[in-house]
Amino acid sequence: MAEVMFTSKATAEGGREGHVKSVSGVVDHNLVMPKGDTATTEGTNPEELFAAGYAACFDGALNLIASKADKEIDSKITAEVSLLKDPSDDGFKLGVNLEVSIQGVSREEAEDLAHKAHDFCPYSKATRDNIDVSLNVTTG
Repeated sequence: MAEVMFTSKATAEGGREGHVKSVSGVVDHNLVMPKGDTATTEGTNPEELFAAGYAACFDGALNLIASKADKEIDSKITAEVSLLKDPSDDGFKLGVNLEVSIQGVSREEAEDLAHKAHDFCPYSKATRDNIDVSLNVTTG
């Protein structure tokens, strides 16, 4: 195993109708089953938590890649994580769409930075060849 840089810890109980809490207590949420394609304020779900983590991690990777290329950017990442039917086993799988908004560089530079960030991001590495991830890059 590689050198450990940081470890985070959270515990879930009760599955999709339970509760999740991090050791720090910052994450402390009831879990609820999604109702169709609508958000609920009664609690969260694993897909929403994954979306938040992936968006934050990808934005960090993007800004690191941009700084190494001496590019000053403003960025905003929205991760859409979908729970999909998996016809191969009648179960479920995930799909991710990353909406990558980058200001301060040309469209071509933004595309290049986003793809390099996707190669570098730990969440992207973890999902590569496991779930479908699409990048939608915009500039403004």
